[in-house]
Amino acid sequence: MPIDLVLFDLGGVVVELGGLDDMAAFARGVDEEALWRRWLACPWVRRFERGECGPDEFGRGMVEAWSMPVSPETFLEAFARWPKGLLPGAAELVREVGGQRPVACLSNTNVLHAERLWGRLGVHELFPRRFFSHEIGIVKPDPEAFAHTIQALDCAADRILFLDDNQINVDGARAAGLEAERARGVAEARAILVDRGVLERA
Repeated sequence: MPIDLVLFDLGGVVVELGGLDDMAAFARGVDEEALWRRWLACPWVRRFERGECGPDEFGRGMVEAWSMPVSPETFLEAFARWPKGLLPGAAELVREVGGQRPVACLSNTNVLHAERLWGRLGVHELFPRRFFSHEIGIVKPDPEAFAHTIQALDCAADRILFLDDNQINVDGARAAGLEAERARGVAEARAILVDRGVLERA
């Protein structure tokens, strides 16, 4: 099926995320896949990334729910630093894709990261259409997040290619009818885009 639009996740695909080591320590050694599953299913994460609570309440809730050996303030300070910057080659890749197809982004994010970082990193310039979970009030991998995005983009679901670094979100996107692939970083994203005929081989 031809691809008419490319929908990017941000963290782990075009933006470098720290934090996994911190969370592994806070969560006392849970492996990476299990950690992400727990993170995405955590009621406090879902509330914060749907814009339903503020940072202070989120910090207290997370420290209590995850039995973290740190204060809420320490956790929030670490959490605020998770997005490190655009991955090398990310801006160039998105602009290259944008020269061939419309591009948009769908990201589970929050007021802390959005206010402090997305503008500075140039996300608003790279993606004319942006779907931030804390603004739309829905989080991936919930079906409603994909349904909302598909409707807003006014594009057939099976002609949208969604790239995300978490398999849980890829599975959710596929269930919603999107073409979706797991891409961990710029190189994997580019390889998928070439394989799908969006970009030409070098």
